Amino acid sequence: MQTNMKFKLSFLFIFLSASLFAQQNKFIGIWEGKINAGVSLRIVFNFMQDSRGDFYSTMKSPDQSPVELKADRTFLNNDSVFTEIEKFKVSFSGKLINDSTIDGTFTQGVDIPLKLKKVEKISDALPKTEKPQTPKPPFNYKSEVVQYSNADKSISFGGTVTIPNGNGPFPAILLITGSGAQNRDEEILGHKPFAVLADFLTKKGFIVLRVDDRGVGKTTGDANNATSVDFAKDVNTSLDYLKARKETDVKKIGLMGHSEGGMIAPMVATQRNDINFIVLLAGPGVKIIDLMTGQNIAFLNSAGISKKAQYAYGGLYKRLATAIAFEKDSISGNHSTNKIINNWLKKTDTTLLRELSLTSKEQQHNQFAAFSKIMRLPWFKYFLSYNPEPALKKLKCKVLALNGDKDIQVISKQNLSGIRRALLKSKSPKYDVMEMPGLNHLFQTCKTCTVQEYGELEETFSPKALEVIGDWLIKNVSLP
Repeated sequence: MQTNMKFKLSFLFIFLSASLFAQQNKFIGIWEGKINAGVSLRIVFNFMQDSRGDFYSTMKSPDQSPVELKADRTFLNNDSVFTEIEKFKVSFSGKLINDSTIDGTFTQGVDIPLKLKKVEKISDALPKTEKPQTPKPPFNYKSEVVQYSNADKSISFGGTVTIPNGNGPFPAILLITGSGAQNRDEEILGHKPFAVLADFLTKKGFIVLRVDDRGVGKTTGDANNATSVDFAKDVNTSLDYLKARKETDVKKIGLMGHSEGGMIAPMVATQRNDINFIVLLAGPGVKIIDLMTGQNIAFLNSAGISKKAQYAYGGLYKRLATAIAFEKDSISGNHSTNKIINNWLKKTDTTLLRELSLTSKEQQHNQFAAFSKIMRLPWFKYFLSYNPEPALKKLKCKVLALNGDKDIQVISKQNLSGIRRALLKSKSPKYDVMEMPGLNHLFQTCKTCTVQEYGELEETFSPKALEVIGDWLIKNVSLP
């Protein structure tokens, strides 16, 4: 459940009047800065002018992903700039200090200082770490870039299908990405875990399809108002495409979902009769509100916050998330959340507030206002209200569920217990639930096991985890 660590970035359109051209022309070029949000990330703006004379820009976080997405609005006024990306409640406001510096604030949930420097080109990433597992051609299997549409042609999907050599038909797997805008490789901090999985699984004899999310790469569509239900519809479209390919064994089709993808996989499997198996990689097994509460506590713990402060904030988070997820309207909802916040602030010791950077009125307003806005986004509100247990109980296919015991985004013991309880009551003919020692949320063998470490590690996906997945699939799917 990768939430506030992933900043999704986009095209920013700038509309200028002729009278401001001379001053605003100073913005043209590449501007780069770093934010510290538990992990150090570069933010890059490239301000440009098109053939019609209109100004526009792109914004991305190259340490995470090459993905650039459209934004809603940008305002330029002499030496000041304000941009807002509604989809992810991201904004940046800054002031041109001189020809080479913009000083400002990046906001997503909390305000983070961001100073941009004008550069000739985008600098290298934070100490560059090789990712030796990333597959490189030539491949000993077929790899095909594909494009297909949903039934009403409203969305065109771009993906890559990898096919074992031979005549087939082959058992087939559709990979489902985690939360946030992801490309087909689920690329993050230089890693391409879905490319690694597709390579490994295809060599094991599976045809594998991996797909760009809505609004990413070669996939069209607007994710602004989409929820997990809409993403499940996208998965159904991709399944129909995969099923229609002549190389696919239609009796052996499965889903492999990571994080939110592991929530969507059971949703889809309960809607169809052609799913033979699913693999859940850190997929949720408990109410999302409980999962997110655990995640917030684990993040604070990894940041060195005291246990007392962790659980004080965790209790507040759960009450606020519950109130927002199930509110009838925003007016009564705002009244309810304000009451919860004010009561919590009155009862919480000032030493704990200091640890959580919530001592001043300004800090409190900024954090809780942004918190409420993000939670009221359509996707987040649906996500918070979701309970995966009913879908898991309805499963009739084979299931493998894995979780790293060092995962601080989906806490393994809490999560796997929920999955076991639900599958015990399901009609699944075969299920295995396993905790993987020493692995984080990305299934890397970790050392400090923080989010910061994801990009610092050479390993993209644990060979031990790959071996467990491969052995299970051969035994339960490939063999007669």
